[in-house]
Amino acid sequence: MPVEAARDLASLRARVAGWRRAGLRIGLVPTMGALHEGHLALVRRALDLADRCVVSIFVNPTQFAPTEDLDRYPRDESGDLALLERAGAQLAWIPATEVMYPPGGSTWVTVEGVAEGLEAETRPHFFRGVATVCAKLFGQVGADLAVFGEKDYQQLLVVRRLVLDLAIPTEIVAYPTVREPDGLAMSSRNRYLDPAERQTAASLYGVLRATASELADGCPAEPPLAAARQRLLAAGFDDVDYVALRDAHDLRPLEHANGRPARLLAAARLGATRLIDNVAVGAA
Repeated sequence: MPVEAARDLASLRARVAGWRRAGLRIGLVPTMGALHEGHLALVRRALDLADRCVVSIFVNPTQFAPTEDLDRYPRDESGDLALLERAGAQLAWIPATEVMYPPGGSTWVTVEGVAEGLEAETRPHFFRGVATVCAKLFGQVGADLAVFGEKDYQQLLVVRRLVLDLAIPTEIVAYPTVREPDGLAMSSRNRYLDPAERQTAASLYGVLRATASELADGCPAEPPLAAARQRLLAAGFDDVDYVALRDAHDLRPLEHANGRPARLLAAARLGATRLIDNVAVGAA
């Protein structure tokens, strides 16, 4: 059955209300479109846990800085709908910008703590946009659960904090990063990579795995982190924004892992493309 598309709040809420009257459990997968197998894995997980799945497709302008790729971010609505049909999603929520951000709107959601540092160092606008649009999506859909990938690990923790602090009755479900056969984390922005950059990009995961293995022994963190940054540059990355060892629960910086749940996170640039990835260190 073709996936239904809702483009206004009345249509979205009517469909969700019908499911509620039937006693069905509802899952949500927030996306910015340009879907790939990683997104479809999130849809399938939502359908494992719920009876119906809503997938939002909205390129959120408030999480892009003026110098970033809002205008050229990949968009393929017809292709996205075909993939969602294949994955079994029942409804695509495709709002226009003025639906998500009504004219004259002046309300923003800001998360502190886990939203500080790492991505926020180079993208200080980013998590305000993410938290605001997620709060809107949770209110619009009213889903029982929402599935987020672990590739955007800091974002996952920001959304969990948002839901906890605002008592939003939507369970946040994490799903492991979906990777290409060579280890590169699936991402819509991988489409930007030329063939040479794509080959280099795969080394990010290899460097993270090797560094995480070293850190799991409890050694001081900074020497392996510094070595990882140099290995990425030597592999062909143009710049490294960060390679950092953080507590897996609250992203506090760690000087060593010492067996506690920890996460190794990195962001690096290849030409005009910025890639992020992370791996668990020790017990996750």
